[in-house]
Amino acid sequence: MSTFVLKIIAVATMLIDHIAAVFFTYGSPIWIICRSIGRLSFPIFAFLIAEGFHHTSNIKKYLTRLGIFALISEIPFDMAFYHDHYGSDFIKDFKLALSGSDIAQSDAFIKNLLSHQNIFFTLFLGLLAMYLMGMVEKKYSKQALAMNVLNALITLGFCVFAVILRTDYDMIGILIIVAFYLFRGNKLLITISLLIACGPLFANGNITIQIFAALAMIPIAFYNGEKGKSFKYFFYAFYPVHLVLLFLIYTLI
Repeated sequence: MSTFVLKIIAVATMLIDHIAAVFFTYGSPIWIICRSIGRLSFPIFAFLIAEGFHHTSNIKKYLTRLGIFALISEIPFDMAFYHDHYGSDFIKDFKLALSGSDIAQSDAFIKNLLSHQNIFFTLFLGLLAMYLMGMVEKKYSKQALAMNVLNALITLGFCVFAVILRTDYDMIGILIIVAFYLFRGNKLLITISLLIACGPLFANGNITIQIFAALAMIPIAFYNGEKGKSFKYFFYAFYPVHLVLLFLIYTLI
């Protein structure tokens, strides 16, 4: 199974997940089914980010792409999932916030806009963490203790960043990406890591569906190391575009 096929699976399960999040009632049978399917998406993206780190010829360009699409996707992300946090018309409120004619409303709009950041921010932080860990491993290759301590501190630091920035999947997302980096090629350890990382989400009073994230290891297990077809920017662009479309459909029904 090539990188291209894994991306298709990740995008398809993500779309199913987002359709349920936008249109279906929380806790309904269809919501549970679709959101459970959607749990496969992020671990696959995390795996692809870890693999991309090992194969990219220019990590800085990779980080730049993720950062740019994180910024591009933020407003579509809030439009799709948090339209109810704003007024009756998201676009009207956005224009009002830009005009600055109502300072209090502009401040409230911006505060809501920053309340939860999209998944590209998580992937960006995860990639940056791997980049720094790779630098540490090169510099301290003969000092195992120092290397492990520094990498643990990097992981902890980026977990804190993710929580402070309120990125999608926050620290759990960082831990999953780091697990794919550290345990690359060891399917058992990665599966265990997924189960452990998702564990804290079981106790937050919400419906327990996070366990299905571990099923992402099934398609990942068939990864053959091949790139496959290259539609790189299609997959980047799909995220903000599909969010805008979901928002528009939501406003029309």
